[in-house]
Amino acid sequence: MARPFALDPLFRSVTTLPGVGPKTIKLFEKLLGGVKILDLLHHTPIDFIDRRFSPMIAEAPHEKIATIEVRIENINAASRRGLPSRVKCSDGTGVIDLVFFNANKEWLSKQLPVGSIRIISGKIEHYQGQIQMVHPDAIGKPEDRSSIETIEPIYGLTAGVTNKTIRKAIKGALGFIPNLDEWGDTAFIKQKSWPSWKEAMVEIHNPHDASDLSLMHPTRARLAYDELLANQLALGLMRLKQRKLNGRAWPEKHDKRNAILKNLPFDLTSAQKRVLKEIDSDMQSPLRMLRLVQGDVGSGKTIVAALAMMNVIESGGQAALMAPTEILARQHGESFAPWLKAAGVSAITLTGRNKGIEREALLEQIKNGEAQVVIGTHALFQESIEFHDLGLAVIDEQHRFGVHQRLNLSNKGRGTDVLVMTATPIPRTLTLTAYGDMEVSRIDEKPPGRKPIDTLLIPKEKIESMIASVGRQIAQGSRVYWVCPLVEESEFLDLEAAETRYDILRDLFGDTVGLVHGRMKAAEKDDVMERFASGALKILVATTVIEVGVNVPEANIMVIEQAERFGLAQLHQLRGRVGRGAEKSFCFLVYAKGISKAGKERLKIMRETEDGFIIAEKDLELRGGGEILGTRQSGLPTFKLADLAVHGDLLATARQETKLLLEKDSALETGRGQALRTLLYLFEQDQAIKTLRAG
Repeated sequence: MARPFALDPLFRSVTTLPGVGPKTIKLFEKLLGGVKILDLLHHTPIDFIDRRFSPMIAEAPHEKIATIEVRIENINAASRRGLPSRVKCSDGTGVIDLVFFNANKEWLSKQLPVGSIRIISGKIEHYQGQIQMVHPDAIGKPEDRSSIETIEPIYGLTAGVTNKTIRKAIKGALGFIPNLDEWGDTAFIKQKSWPSWKEAMVEIHNPHDASDLSLMHPTRARLAYDELLANQLALGLMRLKQRKLNGRAWPEKHDKRNAILKNLPFDLTSAQKRVLKEIDSDMQSPLRMLRLVQGDVGSGKTIVAALAMMNVIESGGQAALMAPTEILARQHGESFAPWLKAAGVSAITLTGRNKGIEREALLEQIKNGEAQVVIGTHALFQESIEFHDLGLAVIDEQHRFGVHQRLNLSNKGRGTDVLVMTATPIPRTLTLTAYGDMEVSRIDEKPPGRKPIDTLLIPKEKIESMIASVGRQIAQGSRVYWVCPLVEESEFLDLEAAETRYDILRDLFGDTVGLVHGRMKAAEKDDVMERFASGALKILVATTVIEVGVNVPEANIMVIEQAERFGLAQLHQLRGRVGRGAEKSFCFLVYAKGISKAGKERLKIMRETEDGFIIAEKDLELRGGGEILGTRQSGLPTFKLADLAVHGDLLATARQETKLLLEKDSALETGRGQALRTLLYLFEQDQAIKTLRAG
């Protein structure tokens, strides 16, 4: 089914609207993230100006926006550049000066002819005993009064786009909104006193008071629910498709697993055992497994993955582990080696470093099944790599990997089970929106013996004395990660900050200081990381987040400069780089003067808890879902109308509703089913409709 004809107007370019031309289109794209009329309509007001206050001049209060009817008395044009022109006006109760900079006399005489009556609107100022209005926002004739004396919505802007331009375009866009069949549950909508979708779209751009802008207002809640329902429905359809793809049942065998367990220097935690049980029960069912395992850094996800692989290997299948970077893939190869050796399992690691004849030989081992476990980067699934019989795919750090890649990934093997691991704690609501097509397990306890990390807040003024104490620690064998501030969305400025810090530390500690930044080639980065891991470097200065999962047990100090600029989840990830060895570990959060209240709150939470799940929930409360992973490329959905920190209960309802809908009408063929297809197109979840066709 193609996109419903009724939606076509919303998918036209904003250039069809008044005031948007070839010059401004680029600016609109930057602001809206797209150039469709629909993108503009989803750009909702953040504030409003009430122009309905209409006092007499004598009673007009300072700093208040007012709309006043005045008579133009005289024009005093500026005698030279840089001086203001003044237009004197009165209304019988007092006098007000309209002040203009850089306005020529001709323009003023045309706009404000002496002796005429005009309606002016803008901010009143009491200046040196005189009432004035600098550059009125609106000037009109008495018959324009009703169009001026309104409530004017205020939108988020980008340089080069004014509120006036946006409003003009929005006014035009509102005329394109079609009447659509109701896709929501009518009883539920009535109970909530929600307007129809079209009414809500019009109302959200015409606020009447502050309550209309509230995220809890029925208009906003309605639109947020529509967006969440589209998200859940798309994931539900994906999940249905996955379920239909036959998996394979892997019978429980324990020889190889027991061989690994016997050789471990530790016992599994009860959380690890619970999660392993959940995985086993998935793998024994003939349906395909699609399970996410969340666990804090160091909670022991990797050993769980290795033990799960044994299910497949004992029955003659292969398992693969995909990591986001080469260095991590090699590291996984090293940590898996002793476990697999104990079980008598053959493994290979394949990365971009393997070239020529060596690479050919490895590919042959994968193809003929000699390699029972294959470890590599995500390229394992993109290249023409043939597996002999891939039974289980384990993906590390899934948040770099969206729903669509998950679908493609399953096509590598015959009913391949998929296990996904992430060390990024994600709040429950976000888990539903990003991974609603998966079952979710949590490893929520740390292995015994892991020492807590001392987190200390250091004001920037005390950084010198902190460096001295870090120097003493280095003399005793410590290694230090030093993360530089995110300056702004500019790699260049980030790099400048890091290079400055690198130079200062090199002056103090010589050649034992290394630098890693986003502009380096992968091989250069790897080289520096390896010198740090081997101990040749004692301090590693980094801009971009140090690779998730890179394991240097000897590193026991983490310094994060301008920590208030990082999100909580990011700070937590960074702190998790230390505390992996036998030594006591420290994390210094250096903050700048004039730190905001929210910034202080974030750092306080970091000092109080090491529990990633608590931190993730707090992060959602403080910052909203959009930037929770501190990265736009996270593969997590970004919402335009819903805010998960506020609309969590609507998400739960949308999930429940999706479940009921798909039980009754999984092909979306009924009248309401057709309306729901329209909803999917409206929120550009077309991929899900394709799964209906592929069904």
